[in-house]
Amino acid sequence: MLCAISGEPPQVPVASKKTGNVFEKRLIEAYIAENGRDPLTDEELSTDDLVELKASNTVRPRPPTLTSIPSLLSVFQNEWDALALESYTLRRQLTQTRQELSTALYQHDAAVRVIARLSKERDEAREALSGISVHKGPATNGDAMQLDNQGLSSKLIANVEDTQARLSKTRRKRPVPADWVTADALNTFAPTEKSSTSIPNARSLAVNASCDSILLGGSHGKIGVYSIQEEAITEELNAGPAQVTATLWIGTKAVASTSTGNVKMFESGQEIASFSGHSGEATAIASHPSGDILASVGVDKSYIFYDLTTNTIATQILTDSALTVAGFHPDGHLFAAGGIDGQIKMFDVKTGTNAANLESTGPIEAISFSENGTWLASAAKEFTNVSIWDLRKAAVIHTIDIASPILALQWEYTGQFLAIAGPSGLVVQHYSKSTKEWSEPLKSAMPSLAVGWGLNASSIYCLDTEGSVTTLTPQ
Repeated sequence: MLCAISGEPPQVPVASKKTGNVFEKRLIEAYIAENGRDPLTDEELSTDDLVELKASNTVRPRPPTLTSIPSLLSVFQNEWDALALESYTLRRQLTQTRQELSTALYQHDAAVRVIARLSKERDEAREALSGISVHKGPATNGDAMQLDNQGLSSKLIANVEDTQARLSKTRRKRPVPADWVTADALNTFAPTEKSSTSIPNARSLAVNASCDSILLGGSHGKIGVYSIQEEAITEELNAGPAQVTATLWIGTKAVASTSTGNVKMFESGQEIASFSGHSGEATAIASHPSGDILASVGVDKSYIFYDLTTNTIATQILTDSALTVAGFHPDGHLFAAGGIDGQIKMFDVKTGTNAANLESTGPIEAISFSENGTWLASAAKEFTNVSIWDLRKAAVIHTIDIASPILALQWEYTGQFLAIAGPSGLVVQHYSKSTKEWSEPLKSAMPSLAVGWGLNASSIYCLDTEGSVTTLTPQ
C-alpha cells in the first residue's frame, strides 16, 4: 500500500470511507484540518470518515535526540512529509488556476467579439440616422449620395467647363509679376501694424481680391469688415446668434457660414441671401473660380453647391464622414472636402462623383490648392507637419514639419510661397522652381489662427488670438 499523498508506504495507514483511498494518517489529518476536503476528489471529508487499516506491526525505536543520525533521519522524514503535502496542494491549485484562466480567456474573447459587433451596428445606425436627417433623394455614385432631385443646371455645367478650359490653358505659361515679393524680401518681414479694434472669438480671415478689405468672423454672428487702408474695422455685419465658422469674399459680396448650419451673403452692408441646407454646423465654405458657385461643407457629412445666379441650392451630396474644410481646384473642375476620418475627398464638380480620396494622418484641419494646378497642401488636426500632394500621382511628394500644430494654410498667386499659421507662430515656405528645393524665408513667433496674403504678396495678414489683425511687411 502507498499513501495517495506522499507516494510512500504509510506507517499508520488509514482509508477514506467515501473514496477508499489510502493515506498516511498524519498527512491526511493535517490536510483535513487545513482544508476539510478529500485531497483527490475535493469532496468534504472529516476524520470520522477515516478507517484505520490493520498492518503488520513493526517495532519502532524510541525517538532519538537530534545529536544522532536516527534523530536527523526522523527530522528529515517530517520535513519530507510536509514538502510532499505542500507539493500536492500546489499541483492541485495550479491545475485549478489553469482551468480558470482558460475559461476567463474564452469569456474575454467572446466579449470582444460581441462588443465589436455591437459597435459596428451602432456606427451603421448612426450613419443611417445621419442620412435620414437630410435625405431627400436616391443614392448614386458609390460613396457619395445625392440628396436632391437635381444636379447642376446645364448653365452651371457649361460655366464650369468654360472656366476650366480658360484657366488651364494659360496656367503653366503664366509669368511671375515683376513686382511680386521675393524670398529675400520675405526674410525681412516683421509685424508692423495691429488693428485697434477686434472681433471677439474670431476664427476666420479672408482678404478680398483687390486686397483692400479683410473679412473677420467671430462669436454671436459678428462679422467685421477691416479696412486695410484705415487699419480698423469700418463695418459690422450680423449672421445671427451663432458662431461664425468661415468667411470669404466673392467679388464685393461677403459670405459667412455659422455653427447652426446657415450660410449668409451680404452686399453693401445688407443681407442678400441666406441658405440653411445643413442639419448641423456648416464648418467651411469655398467659392468657384467662375464666381457663380458657392460651396459649403458640414458635420452632417454633406456638401452643398449654391447657384449664385439665382441664389438657390444647386445640389447637395452626402459623403461617409463629417466634413471640416473645403476648397475648389484653381481650374474649377474639382472640389476637395476634408473630413474627420482623415480623408481629403476629391469630387467632380459637374457630376458629384468621388474622383479620389487622399489618406492623411488624422482629421483634416486645413487644405489649400496651389495655383500651379498640380499641388495641394494639407494639415491634420494636432499634427505639426504639412503634406504637399501631387494631384497627378495622388501621393505626398514633400513634407514640412514646423514643430507645432497647424490651423491654416494659404498659397499665394504664383504658387511659390506657402503661409502656414498656428498657435505657436507663422511660417512661410518657399519652393524654387529653378532649383526645385524648399526653403524657409520667414518664421515668426506671432500666434496666428488664420492667414492671408496682401497685394503682390508684399504683406501678410494674420488673425491673432485676440481677434485682431496683425500686418507683416518688409522692414
